[in-house]
Amino acid sequence: MGGERAVGVEDLRMRYGDKDVLDGVTFSVRRGEVVVLLGPNGAGKTTTIEILEGLRMRSAGEVRVLGVDPAHAGEEWRARTGVVLQSWRDHARWTPRMLLRHLGRYYEPYSTPERSRPRDVERLIAAVGLEEQADQKIRTLSGGQRRRLDVAIGIIGHPELLFLDEPTAGLDPHGRREFHELVEALAQREDTTILLTTHDLSEAERLADRILILAAGRIVADGSADELAREIGREAEVRWRAGGEQHARSTPDPVAFVRDLLGEAEEITDLEVRRASLEETYLAMVQAHESGQHASRSQGLFEEVSP
Repeated sequence: MGGERAVGVEDLRMRYGDKDVLDGVTFSVRRGEVVVLLGPNGAGKTTTIEILEGLRMRSAGEVRVLGVDPAHAGEEWRARTGVVLQSWRDHARWTPRMLLRHLGRYYEPYSTPERSRPRDVERLIAAVGLEEQADQKIRTLSGGQRRRLDVAIGIIGHPELLFLDEPTAGLDPHGRREFHELVEALAQREDTTILLTTHDLSEAERLADRILILAAGRIVADGSADELAREIGREAEVRWRAGGEQHARSTPDPVAFVRDLLGEAEEITDLEVRRASLEETYLAMVQAHESGQHASRSQGLFEEVSP
């Protein structure tokens, strides 16, 4: 991954009336990186993404996306970004092939030597698995097929930065696996930067180079799944069978423990190393943050009413 920043956010704030939805959010995304934004409902994920996409004005803070403030970005900047919304409801009487060819024309003035804009429509249709449905009316597509079309719309312009909002909602396991392979290909072979929101923690663990956890309008964690697990102090559990008996041991350094174990024991079978899952890590971090907030509010109340 390159060191150049694709996204830079500093002290981002968003207020609706007297409510702070975003309260000092700061993070960056390097070019070519896949970053997953996690958080409970109401944490501010959608608001953050919409500000980065240039679809919503922020209350305060500094934001740069591909070197430009999205609040004042022009069409050339928009041609360099792709957006996959949670659903695409328009053009029900069109076919996928018609719609993609139509949308592709808007990108033609912005082709560069590095990136051909738009993509070849026939290759794109094949890449998202819509060959058989390419000439059907969009209104006749299943939910999963519509989701594939949403993805095709998002990447028709061969974006440098792709925003994905719950991209696998409605996809069956086969479609979800194909989508994951597509995202990995975009990031690895085409150096596309990807910022993804999802509620599927296994999806986040598979795709993310880095995970951001947003809670109550703040970034409360930033790192890989393994780094976040270590941050909450969860040790790995090593299980094995020796001498006909089952054994288990928790350890902060499973690699060293297994190496020593194999050097000492003669017969080891059913060896398994289990780290804290992303789900366990995520829930622990969100709960710790919420508990801290509750304690702060209680302390503030106590100080306010104390003589």
